[in-house]
Amino acid sequence: MSSALPARRRLLAGATALVLPAWSLLGLAGRSLAQAVPTDPVQDDRVAPGDDPLAPWRAQFEREVDHRIAVPPQAQQSYLGLLAQALADAALPDAALPGAALPDAALPDAALPGAALPGLAPQAFVLVDRSPQVQAAFIVLRTPAGGWFWLGAAAVSTGKVGSFEHFRTPLGVFAHTLDNPDFRAEGTFNQNHIRGYGLRGRRVFDFGWQLAERGWGVGGSSKMRFQMHATDPQRLEARLGSVASEGCIRIPATLNVFLDQHGVLDADYERALAAGASLWVIKPGRTLIPWPGRYLVIVDSLATERPAWSPLPGAKPAAVPDVNPAVARPASRPGLAGAPPARR
Repeated sequence: MSSALPARRRLLAGATALVLPAWSLLGLAGRSLAQAVPTDPVQDDRVAPGDDPLAPWRAQFEREVDHRIAVPPQAQQSYLGLLAQALADAALPDAALPGAALPDAALPDAALPGAALPGLAPQAFVLVDRSPQVQAAFIVLRTPAGGWFWLGAAAVSTGKVGSFEHFRTPLGVFAHTLDNPDFRAEGTFNQNHIRGYGLRGRRVFDFGWQLAERGWGVGGSSKMRFQMHATDPQRLEARLGSVASEGCIRIPATLNVFLDQHGVLDADYERALAAGASLWVIKPGRTLIPWPGRYLVIVDSLATERPAWSPLPGAKPAAVPDVNPAVARPASRPGLAGAPPARR
């Protein structure tokens, strides 16, 4: 996040988002997510086992994305509950996306506490846990059968409070729309010789001006430009998995490319292209994921200790049950290096 954007970008106010209050998170407060989930195997067969057209996408995620995290099935189920609860609380007016084919009879969401989503169209979501003990992004898809497909997870960095102009990353459901057009990194260095948005050409996913908790001075809230973007590959990317940003979401460069090239959150962009719009930020020759979505969802698991499946940067991940025994997915996260940035 940068509070010193060029003038033409500062003028892009009026964010499209549905920001939620901090909810009880299904009774997980004060406990780690790893402690809160059941120890028995997941029985909810609506989490797709991988024997459908989405299975190759999971393998592709593993090939293309680094800084991956192997999330055990029990934790997956808990995060799906948090996602479903957030979406239900937000009461999205456009959950059934225009042009999306709804299933004839979507299966109920009874296994996901407090969340009945019968009208939710097939679409992809990016879910982020801002808990300092987790710091991860999860890619999941709502399927035409009314279930959920877990694609993969990677380490991220969210807002680190305690310094001037550093915000706590806001909770909520944020729409990725053309009201706040994306742009691409120029790859230039700031005054601290850091590429705040990463290498040239990396996409900056823009969610507009959002109200967020100030992490300095007397606290309170004010608006920040909320974005999801890559970061400096030499000095900062190795710190993913720990709080480090000014409030935005830093993601691995490989995840940035995956989201970009496969249109994970580009439902609105794709509809505009289909209607004849010319969008310079969209590169030709993309291979789209089934059912591109438009929502970034931020939650806080309120974990009080680090789960074994989400180690600190540089730490060796503990062995966890594979989410898909048919495919081996070793977690990948380079070691710690570099210094904190001045911005973003």
